[in-house]
Amino acid sequence: MDARTSQPVTMLKPVARFLTGLQAETDIPLRLTLWNGMQHDLGPQPKVTVHLPNPAALRYFVPPSLDNLAEGYVNGHFDVLGQAADIVEAATSLAAHGVPMRGRFGRLFSALGHDRAQDARAIAHHYDVSNDFYRLWLDEAMVYSCAYFPTRTESLAAAQSAKLDHILGKLMLKADERLLDIGCGWGELALRAAQKYGARVVGVTLSKNQHALACERVAQAGLADQVEIRLQDYRDIDPGDGQFDKITSIGMFEHVGLNHLEAYFARINALLKDGGLVLNHGITSTDPGSGAAPLGAASFIEKYVFPSGELPHISLALKDMQSAGLEALDVECLRRHYARTLACWSDNYEHQQEAIRALVSETTYRVWRIYLAGCAHAFAQNWVSIYQVLACKAGSSEALNPTPWSRAYMYA
Repeated sequence: MDARTSQPVTMLKPVARFLTGLQAETDIPLRLTLWNGMQHDLGPQPKVTVHLPNPAALRYFVPPSLDNLAEGYVNGHFDVLGQAADIVEAATSLAAHGVPMRGRFGRLFSALGHDRAQDARAIAHHYDVSNDFYRLWLDEAMVYSCAYFPTRTESLAAAQSAKLDHILGKLMLKADERLLDIGCGWGELALRAAQKYGARVVGVTLSKNQHALACERVAQAGLADQVEIRLQDYRDIDPGDGQFDKITSIGMFEHVGLNHLEAYFARINALLKDGGLVLNHGITSTDPGSGAAPLGAASFIEKYVFPSGELPHISLALKDMQSAGLEALDVECLRRHYARTLACWSDNYEHQQEAIRALVSETTYRVWRIYLAGCAHAFAQNWVSIYQVLACKAGSSEALNPTPWSRAYMYA
């Protein structure tokens, strides 16, 4: 029975007022079914159905912020039927009508403290779910960062391969050069740099699972004499190791913290040879004040997915890079590419629901389902962005900047 033609349902007064207002002015493709069998359609063609098993579940709708709604769903306080992308779209519309926006975004980050132990725990929380878990929905090479779709039509695997070449091409990586890959993941960039470009690579990660599989892949490829994968914090790289010709940091600086960006870039500067190049590829806030994603989305990610993660605005990243003695040579926005990448991951996740549920707890399954679809939505809505920044050591000497005077080399 549609609530717009039925007798009022007895429920918490704030929710009753909220639903009354929504039904009068919204077209949200959402159906709420209640414990007493009644239903409320918030639009004429619901794509998503939320079943509330008892009155207590209503507390996650007061207010209907994205973190409240996600909290109720991932902990099993109510069930949701529908495709992940439709669920996120409906939840966002619901939140937009019930959560006040303060300023550009809902709240600002409070800059967090970061130390080696805390950062290691945060990395383990996110990346050490299990290698088999990630293998189910990433591409075959297990590249867990924004892909690059030069023509927009590439498959996910082709786009990830194109991303690796796009990065290594920007860096003008050459045979026998030393490359440091900070946050090397499961090692695919390191393997590509050694196999295709002939580089000698050191990759570092804080994830035990990633380290184990990356080392295994290096050995299987017969590249142990060219590629070394370390379970190590980049801050602990021994100066006695020498400097590197090229440095990559892909999807890692989100973990650094707003108050530590300058020190992060300074460490990269210290590890980089004069005349070397570094490429930093990382997610950023689209709020000039480095505000968090709106409507409670950031709170959910902070609690369940990326503890201690902080996103700077690109202007802050560039400022701290310059303060650390690095000159930005090229800045490329890949926001649309990451929206597409995440949509691919989310689709893969939906198609692998049965296998994923057999591998992880129901809570973990729900967290990642909403996280992937939610992030795809966030990038599509310009709540967050991502940039590749190519840099060299700052200074007046021509020898510090090895790049041609034209960007054409990047697309050769």
